[in-house]
Amino acid sequence: MARKFRDIFKSNPYEKRIKDIDPDEIFLDSQNLPKFDVNQFEGRLEKPIPQSTFAIFGIACFLIFIVFFFRSFDLQIVNGKIYFQRSQNNMLDDTVLFANRGVISDRNGTPLAWNVTSSSTDDQAFSLRKYIDLPGLAHVLGYVKYPSKDSSGFYYKEDFSGEAGVEKYYNDTLSGTNGMKIVEVDAAGKLQSESVAEPPVDGQNLTLSIDSKLQNEMYNTISSLAQSVGFTGGAGVIMNVNTGEVLAMTSYPEYNSQILTDGTDTAAINQYLTNKNNPFLNRITDGLYTPGSIVKPYMSMAALTENIIDPNKKILSTGSISIPNPYNPSIPSVFNDWRPQGWIDMEQAIAVSSDVYFYEVGGGYQDQKGLGINLIKKYMNMFGLGEDLPNGFFSGETGTVPDPAWKAVNFNGQAWNIGDTYHTSIGQYGFQVTPIQMVRAVASIANNGKLMDPSILLGGNPNDFIQLNLNPANFQIVRDGMHLGTQTGGVAVGLDVDYLSLAAKTGTAELGTQKQFVNSWVTGFFPYDNPKYAFAVIMEKGPESNDLGGVYVMRQVLDWMHVNEPQYLQ
Repeated sequence: MARKFRDIFKSNPYEKRIKDIDPDEIFLDSQNLPKFDVNQFEGRLEKPIPQSTFAIFGIACFLIFIVFFFRSFDLQIVNGKIYFQRSQNNMLDDTVLFANRGVISDRNGTPLAWNVTSSSTDDQAFSLRKYIDLPGLAHVLGYVKYPSKDSSGFYYKEDFSGEAGVEKYYNDTLSGTNGMKIVEVDAAGKLQSESVAEPPVDGQNLTLSIDSKLQNEMYNTISSLAQSVGFTGGAGVIMNVNTGEVLAMTSYPEYNSQILTDGTDTAAINQYLTNKNNPFLNRITDGLYTPGSIVKPYMSMAALTENIIDPNKKILSTGSISIPNPYNPSIPSVFNDWRPQGWIDMEQAIAVSSDVYFYEVGGGYQDQKGLGINLIKKYMNMFGLGEDLPNGFFSGETGTVPDPAWKAVNFNGQAWNIGDTYHTSIGQYGFQVTPIQMVRAVASIANNGKLMDPSILLGGNPNDFIQLNLNPANFQIVRDGMHLGTQTGGVAVGLDVDYLSLAAKTGTAELGTQKQFVNSWVTGFFPYDNPKYAFAVIMEKGPESNDLGGVYVMRQVLDWMHVNEPQYLQ
């Protein structure tokens, strides 16, 4: 084959220029393929670019040009002025100047909540809130939440917010008004100049009516008794009967205002949230308790005002009364006294807390006329029981004075009966009150019928009260009965002290299906001859077998006052 090709070109004048070509240089097979390095694009066949590609590319470029043209027209012509002003403003930055929150002090000038400059490394722009390290004040003071900023350092929440207590109710007064600083920066963000456009206005200071040391003593006494005996909680309040100033009000258990304000101790906060005894509950205003016998002074006022009984008339208490059972005459309904009292008049009935006496004047028995449930409810409401308070700081739970309408709603339409009236007459059944209601009510006994508006601020509200148009002589009878209760044989004899004459009424409300728990109350006022302060103490849900309760707490507090702050007892 090779020879034949040479013969063909033998006579060609250009034969010397043509190199012999072997067949294996023409026909490629798997043996003679060149070893291209495809990773370096060797052996790649090139193809010409189609004309359609140029057309598509050109159209795309044209569309992009149109978009940019109209966008530029919008930025430069249509909205040019707006964007120019915005660009100018971008050179100016306003920074909030935080106002200092007002300082909270007690009646003696002791700071309870104040501000400190932060020494943290992030250059905190506002002062931090600090609270006195004194237990018993949390529910009065409350706590705050700080201003908040985002990850870029901009404050999206520029105000302190009070979350409870005085911090919440007087938040607007304490907050003040933030100011503003204008800062000029260049394109690189460097500070060029700054000026204060609006200076901050600090919040106003508040002086509370409370005595923080007295309040701390009351809290510690309640706390100690609750932990040693087994009460689930407790609360106490002392109020000026003439001005409404609250000298002390504390609730156990409580939270720590500093911990909640700082918000960093998550373990402690979780303990508050999971505590079954609810440290967030302000028991003074929102704790609802069956009052028991502490309602008997107001039952007496109702009976005297309605001429139900002469205060000198004596009723025999042999330990119980019985009435026919309409459903089973062979089994009469028996209503027990807590002990046989013998023949007693109204003052004695208050002093020894006779249940039989108040069964009869409340619901009637044999020849003794009773008030009836409607009049009972009327007078209980008149003294503020089952009614919300007018002062917003002390507003809370309303409570309940049971009546036929209440029973129908809560007991599937059941009718009211005489036994319900008897139980309501001694503060049982569905009766529920708050400690602030009770101290306000007992203060009105002390001051001849002025139902004061309580105040947490120094000076109080001496002109803010509801005058109960009731006979002053009747108030004196009730006061005498309460004073007799602190003498030998009285239920409040534990408050019989040689340094002070006072009046008091106790109450023990039975709880639980087996009546195995009790609320232990004491209410009263002092000094007896010239009343100045009223008090109410509740120890919550303790064992029935325990003998210590509200009277014990108040005795310890009075003893402390006698030694440390005797001016309150004069």
